[in-house]
Amino acid sequence: MAESGGGGPTLRRRTLFVGAAGLAGLGVGVKAVTAHASDEEPTHGRDVVEFYGDHQAGVTTPPPAHVNYVGLDLVSSGGERDMRAALAGVLQVWTEDAARLTAGDPALADSEPDLARLPARVTVTVGLGPGAFTGTGLENRRPRWLHPLPRYVIDRLEQRRWGQTDVLLQICADDPITIAHATRVLTANVAGRVRLRWVQRGFRNARGTQDESVTMRNLMGQVDGTVNLGPADHDSLVWDDGAEQPWFAGGTSMVLRRIAMNLDTWQELDPRDQELSVGRRIADGAPLSGGTEHDDPDFEAVVDGLPAIPASSHIARARRRSEVERFLRRGYNYDDPPEPDATGNVPTSNSGLLFASYQRDVDAQYAPVQARLAEHDALNRWTTPIGSAVYAILPGARRGEVLGAGLLR
Repeated sequence: MAESGGGGPTLRRRTLFVGAAGLAGLGVGVKAVTAHASDEEPTHGRDVVEFYGDHQAGVTTPPPAHVNYVGLDLVSSGGERDMRAALAGVLQVWTEDAARLTAGDPALADSEPDLARLPARVTVTVGLGPGAFTGTGLENRRPRWLHPLPRYVIDRLEQRRWGQTDVLLQICADDPITIAHATRVLTANVAGRVRLRWVQRGFRNARGTQDESVTMRNLMGQVDGTVNLGPADHDSLVWDDGAEQPWFAGGTSMVLRRIAMNLDTWQELDPRDQELSVGRRIADGAPLSGGTEHDDPDFEAVVDGLPAIPASSHIARARRRSEVERFLRRGYNYDDPPEPDATGNVPTSNSGLLFASYQRDVDAQYAPVQARLAEHDALNRWTTPIGSAVYAILPGARRGEVLGAGLLR
């Protein structure tokens, strides 16, 4: 150790000197490459998504690279009236702060205003859980479908850790610094009225890595989200028309499921068995019946006397049985530090999918599909739902209005 420690600094200084001299001889080339990269590389930090409108952003807008789902419970020392006042105060602050942050301006009580200067397509989306209605005396205005999902046989829910909350913030952006700052501002400025329960952080491909029309992949390597709604379906299948609850016109429902993946056992499968479990080719997402990713699967196709797409495969179980069973999906991966299990063993990963779906009616559109998947989906051997929640995503607000004004009026 003495010899190594004594000779190391001299060697490092000599190496650095020689390296610097070598780079000096190549200086023109280095500058040319650097200049070329800066000239060609696009900068997206100042891109803005409009906050105000009939609908909240963050649902049908293109998904940015990062998300924070933030679950909070309302806090009040009084009864329903005080709880309602707390909710009204939270929505007032969030509307004002979100409008500024999404425009690239600091929030009103922003202690780090410079962190707000690069909005990077940040969106702030606000949802209410069942408790926001029952605890505030607004039960008669709660959407019919706003209740916990059934307890499925595959669920291993950690409710205290990842379960239902009174309110939800969904904060998306292309820059994790922007998201961290927005999360801090939006939660700190209402700290006396809410209690933070959890933050779930997710990611997709970084912006510019691939064309935004390309379907993302989850951490099992699968193309994830091939079958999805297009803009022509949003009015009829995503946005509420106010027929049952007039105040809710322009809102939607959201299901958030935290799905853990057992990557260690998944990776023990050969690629063919992985494909049979999914029903699609891993390489390009095409159905095993042939064609390309977005071609309709042929569930009657036979190969060597067997169904090309097994009846137990994920896509076979998930396919709609009617035109109603369709919803908008918007998934993000998560990859958190591994945690010891009950026996003290530490797995090699703590990864999974933050699955978010948006639809006009959870009971009619989402629940039947989830019931089939829970009953018998080949992927259930490697995936476990550990978190589940349902929210009413509030209608959008126009300038001068507050999110949820119709509910509280």
